[in-house]
Amino acid sequence: MLCRKLSNVATSARPALHRRLLPHNPGKLVALAFAAWIALGTAALMLPISTAEDRSTGLVTALFTATGASCGALAVVDTQTHWSTFGQVVIMILVQIGGLGIMTLASLLTLLVARKIGLRMQLVAASEAQALQLGDTKLVLKGVIGISLVVEAVVAFLLFARFLLSYSYSPGKALFYSVFHAITSYNNAGYALYSDNLMSFQHDAWVLVPVMVGCVLGGLGFPVIFELTRALRRARVRPRVRRTWTVHTKITLWTYGLLVVVGFLTITALEWGNPGTLGPMGAGAKMLNGMFASITARTAGFNSIDYGHADSTSLLITDCLMIIGGGSASSAGGIKVTTFALLGFVMLAEIRGEPSVHVMGRRLPLDVQRQALTVTLLSVGAVVVGTVILDLVSPAGFEKLLFEAISAFGTVGLSTGITPDLPAAGQLVLVGLMFLGRVGPIALASALALRRKERRFEYPEERPIVG
Repeated sequence: MLCRKLSNVATSARPALHRRLLPHNPGKLVALAFAAWIALGTAALMLPISTAEDRSTGLVTALFTATGASCGALAVVDTQTHWSTFGQVVIMILVQIGGLGIMTLASLLTLLVARKIGLRMQLVAASEAQALQLGDTKLVLKGVIGISLVVEAVVAFLLFARFLLSYSYSPGKALFYSVFHAITSYNNAGYALYSDNLMSFQHDAWVLVPVMVGCVLGGLGFPVIFELTRALRRARVRPRVRRTWTVHTKITLWTYGLLVVVGFLTITALEWGNPGTLGPMGAGAKMLNGMFASITARTAGFNSIDYGHADSTSLLITDCLMIIGGGSASSAGGIKVTTFALLGFVMLAEIRGEPSVHVMGRRLPLDVQRQALTVTLLSVGAVVVGTVILDLVSPAGFEKLLFEAISAFGTVGLSTGITPDLPAAGQLVLVGLMFLGRVGPIALASALALRRKERRFEYPEERPIVG
């Protein structure tokens, strides 16, 4: 009897304990989980075994690398020469777990063990995986790992064959290098095991194209990939049935593709005769590397050209691509292409004088419009504040500092080469921007959605002057 009473007391106290320990907002839990993961990665990278010279790495360098790997952004030391094989494996694991999302993996493990997932965990998973509907969360959790592993395996196989047959790598080295770059490409991390990133493969489409494919599939977002795979399966069973796509998928595919084309055309044209970038290449290689630059600027972070010698206009175009980022619920960062597109639809409706915003045959809710505007303005504000602080602590030019700040917040990883020379204060600013860029939009969007309240009264209307 006493044991039963104690069990009842413990059971009744459990919800209160969870309420005290776990934040009510799932976005906060995502941020705390990423912070804990970064702290664990920092501790692992500080171990002497993690460096090639078998000595401990400083706290700032380890923290910067752990944050960059988990968030898919900048690096402050040469991944090939500074880190040992153990350290490179740690970075690879940080990239993989950071890309998939701590909460996605935790929710998947809960689902596999308990065969039942609670509402709180569903909200947490939805805030990380951005499931279009709460009821789809189980499907998302089951598919994320499967799709990720399949894409990474295909990219790794193509790279393995190329490294083994054309570059005379040993089987062990070819396997490690192919798996590492497959993971970093799909998770849009941009880390490479070469001192010049991928500039050594400027003329090798068999290396650059698989990396681009991995970056695109990882940057479209899990909801879009799920919908595409489901459509392909249904097409085999019922080929004559007309497919209907969600507005989210339509917006993502159209906007993503348009930005890739615009980036390719502008960067290729601007850098065509630049002797420091595309100038010495042939026409085919120029187009290949122009496309590579456009795709990887969407938060993938690999570079096959030296951005330190890029034209200032190209850097500005790349800035725009980086801050827009990839698709929602993807391994990419930025404000996301859907947010960018929705703001465009809002502006178009306002110019036309329409009372509501219509997107591809659907009406856009007011709260979604406000969320898109809030996420964009706060993101721009974070970049501006970070750039101002960098300008105060570093003598580097404003143009390059802005590029680094946007690359950090967009979790891209592209650099003009000034990151290692920044003072510790500047590197810590970039650490903060990388963390905000990875979890900030997720936490903010979920917080705005969950804090939605119904007002029972309204004030009299008055229109201030605009413009």
